[in-house]
Amino acid sequence: MNMPVTRKDLMIVNMGPHHPSMHGVLRLVVTLDGEDVIDCEPILGYLHRGMEKIAENRTIIQYLPYVTRWDYLATMFTESNNCKWARTARKYSSTKRASYIRVIMLELSRIASHLLWLGPFMADIGAQTPFFYIFRERELVYDLFEAATGMRMMHNYFRIGGVAADLPYGWIDKCLDFCDYFLTGVTEYQKLITRNPIFLERVEGVGIIGRDEVINWGLSGPMLRASGIQWDLRKIDHYECYDEFDWEVQWQKEGDSLARYLVRIGEMAESIKIIQQALEGIPGGPYENLEIRYFDRKRYPEWHDFEYRFISKKPSPTFELPKQELYVRVEAPKGELGIFLIGDQSGFPWRWKIRPPGFINLQILPQLVKRMKLADIMTILGSIDIIMGEVDR
Repeated sequence: MNMPVTRKDLMIVNMGPHHPSMHGVLRLVVTLDGEDVIDCEPILGYLHRGMEKIAENRTIIQYLPYVTRWDYLATMFTESNNCKWARTARKYSSTKRASYIRVIMLELSRIASHLLWLGPFMADIGAQTPFFYIFRERELVYDLFEAATGMRMMHNYFRIGGVAADLPYGWIDKCLDFCDYFLTGVTEYQKLITRNPIFLERVEGVGIIGRDEVINWGLSGPMLRASGIQWDLRKIDHYECYDEFDWEVQWQKEGDSLARYLVRIGEMAESIKIIQQALEGIPGGPYENLEIRYFDRKRYPEWHDFEYRFISKKPSPTFELPKQELYVRVEAPKGELGIFLIGDQSGFPWRWKIRPPGFINLQILPQLVKRMKLADIMTILGSIDIIMGEVDR
């Protein structure tokens, strides 16, 4: 850490890893001159679980339940990305109905993630009421997830070529009712928060990131769009069936904490528009492409060898990974969630690298908090929106 030689009586304090406003086990070593922040050093790794090495010792199908533990507030996106490699590498396709169901689940997950960002972010800067409001709507989203997948958080719902189960009877009507109700909730948030003078005093002009700066740092998601760049992978990569719906990319040009708040509030309203269109136009047909189960399977996997016959529990057959490098990505609530994968004609990845948006976005924190007040650290960190499960992996 670079210590300025011109100042005296500097104080070094630890914020975290057990501070309630750290949003997980993040530790910040902060150098202070009174209330002014001189330097800040993030310390990571308290939640490291070796997710990448686990992936290199599992087949793709075996690894599906693990991915929901990266960003445990937006689990549908990690599942989607883990299934996306097959469509990219092997040109597998999912059914039309499955694609619509996936879009609905992804956008519901985006709403749930943004809600659980909004509540703690407001609590960090002194507003307790929205923290209780957001759980009211978030529980309704989790009720929909539970009805469709059987689980509230760790769903394991996406499959290569489709989804695990079709939507239950009455689920579409229940989801449409939620959409109508949630739009009134978003309006309530805006009335309560957006023009509040105390809120504006805490976020306006705090943590400004310029257009060129946000590109140079490799930031993505609301961090990128709040600095005047209209970049959304749903529009860029044309994955799933997003091109069939009428929606707009939410963006602002100020680049401060207020702009990031406005982007996320706008994204929740746009997600409702996408969900409503998908629910009204969802086609019939199968929810999974069953033919994929028989394509390019390893004919003689190693567990058919002599010594493996004595193992009581044998792994299920899987797909053979082609010998190539592959990068797949989705537009997660926090930014670009990517997976870099190297195959070597076996059932296990030779290399598996996760590109978590929270980890990339967090690297700009020391630059943003320098020359700010101590209380602004919570505002800036909250506006970045990190989950330590995906930062540490």
